[in-house]
Amino acid sequence: MPSRNTVIRSLHDLGAAAWFGGSLMGAVGLNGAADAVRDPQDRARVASLGWAKWAPVNAAAIGAHLVGGGALLYANRDRAQHQGGVKANTITKIVVTGAALAATAYSGVLGAKIATADGEYVEGATEPAPSTPDEVTAAQRQLQYVQWALPALTGAIVVLGAQQGEQQRPAQILTGLGSTLARRVRK
Repeated sequence: MPSRNTVIRSLHDLGAAAWFGGSLMGAVGLNGAADAVRDPQDRARVASLGWAKWAPVNAAAIGAHLVGGGALLYANRDRAQHQGGVKANTITKIVVTGAALAATAYSGVLGAKIATADGEYVEGATEPAPSTPDEVTAAQRQLQYVQWALPALTGAIVVLGAQQGEQQRPAQILTGLGSTLARRVRK
């Protein structure tokens, strides 16, 4: 593999950035705008249509992030295995990415339930009205939390990626490898 990984690093970083930015904009902008629609019967439909338009872009962003991340892990497998701190960061990032994938899928399931409220009264994208059907109310209440969990999880992915970039500085590599060697000598 070449010593430079510009393309795969770009896939990884741009994918994570779009995933984070889309989830944050959706919670604040799209859901907030749907809440402001005058006719309460159109609010769920507007939010659902907006999220449906974003879904293919989000899927591409997630795919780019996963492909780039997998390729970076492969390219840096020796460093991830032997440099102190890199393995822990990598494992943490994999776990957080899995949680973000699960939260993304779950928000899609909840969104599909909320989409069934087309023509029903809702206060907003995640706010039921007293007349909102029970299944939709339950989905909206759960989505109130999931919509904020997604930017938190994807933001953590971005931060962990930044930390990995810092771990590639020459001084960090030497320190990390030195720590690993010292642990092995003590064993």
